[in-house]
Amino acid sequence: MNQLHNQSYQQLIASYTGKLLRDHFGKGPESVVVSVLQPYITIVLRNFLTPSERILLQQHHEGIVLQMRDKLMQVVIPEMINELEKITGIRNDQYYYDWNLFRNTGMIVLVCSEMERGIEHHCPKSDFPHSRELTTELLRMNELTLKIPDHIHSYELNAKSLLIVRTGVMVQLEKDLVRLGQGDLLKSVKRNMEKEYILRSKELELLLGHAIQECFVDWNYERDQSVLLLLLNPPS
Repeated sequence: MNQLHNQSYQQLIASYTGKLLRDHFGKGPESVVVSVLQPYITIVLRNFLTPSERILLQQHHEGIVLQMRDKLMQVVIPEMINELEKITGIRNDQYYYDWNLFRNTGMIVLVCSEMERGIEHHCPKSDFPHSRELTTELLRMNELTLKIPDHIHSYELNAKSLLIVRTGVMVQLEKDLVRLGQGDLLKSVKRNMEKEYILRSKELELLLGHAIQECFVDWNYERDQSVLLLLLNPPS
């Protein structure tokens, strides 16, 4: 995995991702930024919205756009996992993605479960300034949104990006809703709650010393795990 920190590998992943999305969506993102911190490959997409999606959003059909993207990502993700295994020699068997349709941005995170277990989250970049205070504030947030996670690990991908991995995030009611086929509805409600809290949180902004420009969040119900990506503005 060390070779993935090489800029050429990250550019190769970015180039492939842009082409793959263009092939399936009809239009690719104008910018693809890849960050690698084992076992996580994090991809940020900018200016990614097709003409048909733009029309649907103008007609207030955000739900239709999200449903269409979910269907396409069911095809895109397996292809991406297979191709990145050829590029990196590593099989990423977990994935997360999220969109900010009104900013034309998105996130994809790929994870190698075997490596995730192996490092046990002892990552040097998990101990950045105020990381413990950040964990405390996120625990408080999750207490307000039903359940305190069993574990939270935060990683500084770069000066403007934080990746937060939470495990043990679901209460029994949520597990029952997923079992009854309401996982998409649950995800939509939880996503809106968490994003609203994070983007309005002055406490987080003060802790980080940056305004939070965007946040993305997704869940893996089978693993009872969630990833949260914070994109920060540099201080003025």
